[in-house]
Order: sequence, then C-alpha cells, then structure tokens
Amino acid sequence: MKAQKILFLVLYVLLAGSAWAGGRYYGGVGVYVGPGPFWGPPLYPRPYYYPSPYWYPGPYYAPAPVIVVPPAPQVYIEQHAAPVEPAPEARQYWYYCQDSRNYYPYVKECPRGWQKVLPQAAK
Repeated sequence: MKAQKILFLVLYVLLAGSAWAGGRYYGGVGVYVGPGPFWGPPLYPRPYYYPSPYWYPGPYYAPAPVIVVPPAPQVYIEQHAAPVEPAPEARQYWYYCQDSRNYYPYVKECPRGWQKVLPQAAK
C-alpha cells in the first residue's frame, strides 16, 4: 500500500511539471500538506512576463484580389428594312379655268372649279 502511494506521488510530480511549460503557468492540481486551507493571497511570487525586446508588427493581411469581369459581348440584331413603296411619280399639273379660258396663276379664282391639265410644250 505504501509503494502505491509513493508511485502515485512520483507520477503526480512528473505530470504536474508540464503545467509550467515554456515558463508560463497553465494551471494544474496540487497537493498541499500542512495546516488547513488558506483563502488569502498567494505567498509565492507569480511568474512575471517581460515584454519582448523587439516590437513585432501586427499580422499582415493581403488585400483582397481584384476581380475584373469582362462585359458581355454586344449582340447586334439585323433588321431588314421595310419594303419601300415607290413614290407616286411627281407630276406637275397646270390648272385650267374654262370660264376665263386661262391658266393659274394668271387667273386667281375660278367659279366652276379648276381642271387639271398635263403641261404642254410651248408652241
């Protein structure tokens, strides 16, 4: 029974040493042998962490990549021209008045109405 207690104590000490890994205290379980529990401030000095002698810059964050999306190609729609109707032949007419037996613009008014006449070559 005594050998079991010594083995347990040796294993505990070996495993509890990892709590001070790297000079920093990461917690652990301790065995206290002495008068009752103590609820005051600790009586041993706590580890003090000295600042590094060099200033380390903050982490570098690479800027987000620029994504360029090419525009969609233009789509051309061919439109067929509407069929063009031939314009009526531009004929010029003379206007004849039977009452005065003369043509417009020599006569300004014609009581019975104007008669359309195709132009004739001069005689």
